Amino acid sequence: MNLKIKTQLSFMMFLEFFIWGGWFVTLGTFLGSNLNATGAETAMAFSTQSWGAIIAPFIIGLIADRYFNAERILGILHLLGAVLMYQMYTAVDFAAFYPYVLGYMIVYMPTLALVNSISFNQMKNPAKEFSFVRVFGTIGWIVAGLVISFVFVWDSEAARADGLLRNTFLMVAIASAVLGLFSFTLPKTPPKVSNSEKPSISEILGLDALKLLKDRNFLIFFISSILICIPLAFYYQNANPFLSEIGMENPTGKMTIGQGSEVFFMLLLPYFFRKFGFKITLIAGMLAWTIRYFLFAFGDAGDQAYMLLIGIALHGICYDFFFVSGQIYTDSKAGERYKSAAQGLITLATYGVGMLIGFWVAGVITDSYIVSDGVHSWVDIWTFPAIFAFGVMILFTIFFKNEEVEYKD
Repeated sequence: MNLKIKTQLSFMMFLEFFIWGGWFVTLGTFLGSNLNATGAETAMAFSTQSWGAIIAPFIIGLIADRYFNAERILGILHLLGAVLMYQMYTAVDFAAFYPYVLGYMIVYMPTLALVNSISFNQMKNPAKEFSFVRVFGTIGWIVAGLVISFVFVWDSEAARADGLLRNTFLMVAIASAVLGLFSFTLPKTPPKVSNSEKPSISEILGLDALKLLKDRNFLIFFISSILICIPLAFYYQNANPFLSEIGMENPTGKMTIGQGSEVFFMLLLPYFFRKFGFKITLIAGMLAWTIRYFLFAFGDAGDQAYMLLIGIALHGICYDFFFVSGQIYTDSKAGERYKSAAQGLITLATYGVGMLIGFWVAGVITDSYIVSDGVHSWVDIWTFPAIFAFGVMILFTIFFKNEEVEYKD
């Protein structure tokens, strides 16, 4: 892979995740502050990610893999996304906003697989080359948060009151248009499957891997993966509104500590995995969720602000030690025949079903602890996912029998 292609792919990844991080992190704060959305309505908006994840395999499996070059579909989807994002920018109430955010997530979620496909198609050794390209995605997410908090200061208390968080959608619409046009200059990635081969629904959704659930250990892991998405949804949906409400300055910028942590613990994961094994690694990830939420429950924006920053920094352990380790475990259990199907099944179960349930639960719990207009009892809200994650950890510890899992770089 020459320098030109490496630069193109890195810029593609940067914009792909700059776009996601540029509006999704502050979505809950915007909805509550500017559209007067309830917790249930906020949950509906965040759940569009899950609907997008459920629909994405059909777009990839029925269209991208068979009829059109991946880079062209990527360009078209991001140009459509730019239009939808601009409509979100102009929406004046939740009823007008929701159809556009649903449409946007349906066109955005497939692009996550497309950028990977385009990247892998140019690499001779993806195991060694992909991490360099993918890290620019994390950098893009971080830059988006820093720009919002420290360049434009759209998430300050005064700016939120003036409705300036709405500008995040305009910023992302422009970035999406840039990536849409840029995509047509990317290296050609033609379809890999003959369009005469008709895929089954079970193949597209990864349901062929359901037979793996006959393995008791994999079944316990599968159930745990769905359940742990409930605490995960609380973080995505409530973290930024929580930090904003209690008066933390530059909340969006400070939340990028979590992405920095994700990079650090991703580098640490191979050592931890080999040293302590798969079961202990997953337990550490689930325990980190419990600790993080208790830190959120009892921290504040004053003298206890360090507790909140530590909670944010635990994101690397929470995400990498459970979800990345889980991908490795799934790969090891699937075998050559079901590798893709198994990964598709886990993605559908977690980002589809698990997060869909999680966002709904987070919305119900958040609405249950409204103290007054715009004020919540965050101790109660954060205690729920803390205890829930601990319960999932206990169940996993008891019922999952330890087994050797090889970490493959």
